[in-house]
Amino acid sequence: MIDKVATTSADIPNENLQKLRAAFPQFVKDGQVDFDALHAFFDKERMLAGPEKYGLSWAGKSNAVRALQMPATGTLTPQEKESKNWDTTQNIFIEGDNLEVLKLLQKQYANPGKIKMIYIDPPYNTGKDFVYKDNFTEGVSDYYERTGQSKDGIKLTANLESNGRYHSDWLTMMYPRLFLAKNLLKDDGVIFISIDDNEVANLRLIMDEIFGEENFVGQFKWNRVAKAPSLSETIRIKYEYVVCFKKVDLSKFFGKQSYNTQGPVWHNPNKQKELLFPAKSIRVPKSFKKGLKSAKYQVELLDDIIETDGLNEFPVRIKACAAWGQEKINQYVNSGNLFQIKKNIGTLYASLPQGEDNFIAPSDLISKEECGVDNNTDASTELEKLGVPFSNPKPVSLVKYLINMVARTDKSAIILDFFAGSGTTAHAVMAQNAADDDGKRKCISVQLPEQLDPDNKEDRAAFDFLKSIDKPKNIAEIAKERIRRAGDMIGKGDIGFKALALEQSNYRRWNVITDADDEKKLLEQERLFIEKPLMNKYDEKAVVYEVLLKEGFSLNSVVLQDKKSALKPWVVTDNEHKLVVTFADKVAKEQVDALGLGENDLFICLDSALDDSTKVNISRNLSVKVI
Repeated sequence: MIDKVATTSADIPNENLQKLRAAFPQFVKDGQVDFDALHAFFDKERMLAGPEKYGLSWAGKSNAVRALQMPATGTLTPQEKESKNWDTTQNIFIEGDNLEVLKLLQKQYANPGKIKMIYIDPPYNTGKDFVYKDNFTEGVSDYYERTGQSKDGIKLTANLESNGRYHSDWLTMMYPRLFLAKNLLKDDGVIFISIDDNEVANLRLIMDEIFGEENFVGQFKWNRVAKAPSLSETIRIKYEYVVCFKKVDLSKFFGKQSYNTQGPVWHNPNKQKELLFPAKSIRVPKSFKKGLKSAKYQVELLDDIIETDGLNEFPVRIKACAAWGQEKINQYVNSGNLFQIKKNIGTLYASLPQGEDNFIAPSDLISKEECGVDNNTDASTELEKLGVPFSNPKPVSLVKYLINMVARTDKSAIILDFFAGSGTTAHAVMAQNAADDDGKRKCISVQLPEQLDPDNKEDRAAFDFLKSIDKPKNIAEIAKERIRRAGDMIGKGDIGFKALALEQSNYRRWNVITDADDEKKLLEQERLFIEKPLMNKYDEKAVVYEVLLKEGFSLNSVVLQDKKSALKPWVVTDNEHKLVVTFADKVAKEQVDALGLGENDLFICLDSALDDSTKVNISRNLSVKVI
């Protein structure tokens, strides 16, 4: 018996049942959990009984669980024209509902998890935010129809405070997404979630339930504004939060690097001389304007020092009574060492790192002064430089700081953002890779094509911008354009992305026939499902991507078609593991043998292309599935 390729995503409830069976086989009988056996196994002191239990409950929680359990019926279709460097990039941008996408990613990126870090900036539920209204009984096609998707994207409605289920709706949206996200994390992976006062308390509770309160790492305060609003009548809010949970094992968190200072560069008895310090050679606590900085050492700063990521961005000329000469400075810097300013430009020290593993743990305060992380105003300025308008973006430096915190030494880490917004995380990953020179971290971004409203002042500039470049007016398009331009600006490393879109499955959908007497329609539908399981006028490459996703192959697999072979097969290669798909009407054993596939490879063809004898013969020494 040859298996068929799955038409839906992984069955989450069944996978959890199998995990329970593997750990405690005595608790699973006839494919069901034996709760009596569970109760009998544990003593009464370890069992919760009665209606009063500690936990989080809200109106709609059962719907959230059902939304989680429903398998995804859509697929991810390649959008090569929307991509940048399709053939070489390892970054991925997916346009579509993140709940459906997270389900589709389970086969490849979960069990075991492959994601090192997740960063998300979800709706804060301020009364103006859009909250996704999931319907746990529908497929992706119904979702698009129900939400009124047009060429410009999906129109959402705000979750108003006057709504009787204001907090419940937000929790119902977040629960299944966070649950699925946890599956994707490596055992030493972490998740960072930006949030503000509106839902931080509920977020902590829901994360305690999904990740376990023992896996709470910390709650960072991010200084989001340079100056708190002065019009507030109660508290002037300067901070938002970044909540962090680990999956299982906590790897080292990197804060500031610890340095040994080797004595001052200046020396009074020496003559004053002009010295040039190369770019990125001085650790700088803040930027400095040129001018006289120290009478004691006769230090005159001849150029402004512009601080970026804690270092001087440009070369700096300094005139001072120095113990060092230009040649010694050049040799010191070329050896990979840094200078360090302490308190002010008057004292400059030679500074040697104590080693790659010697870092101070990060503080729970994230600010420009503490760790060089920008605020919202700086983030908007970053986008202005790219010519891409967007309201309330997060700064690239914030996400870079988080990447360095957990993936400083893991330079091939996969980083996921399933509320991608304007594409800050993808920008940050490219920038960090470029800063490391040899960084090969990969980013997966997911963003709903949420419509921009030209009548909303916060959306107007972005709407007009997309109109000017003839793109659909939605947030996903803002993100893609931002990533393209950021890559051009960065200029080195992997600065591209594969664009994919969540679309209806290429498999036929079963249409419910309500007329009990219409037996002819029912028989015709059954015939089509057997003889032609794929939709009419299907695109072969789109089907290949649906199949590779369902079979657990990476979206970064190499996908090529061998047009010279009689079967014209599509060959998918992922770490030397092959998947071969052919849509030929007839397949012979000799044709399959000619492909030279190994026992670890997988061959897939149309069920109708194989007769019974060929099925038996080719499946003896080869993994075979049919469509």
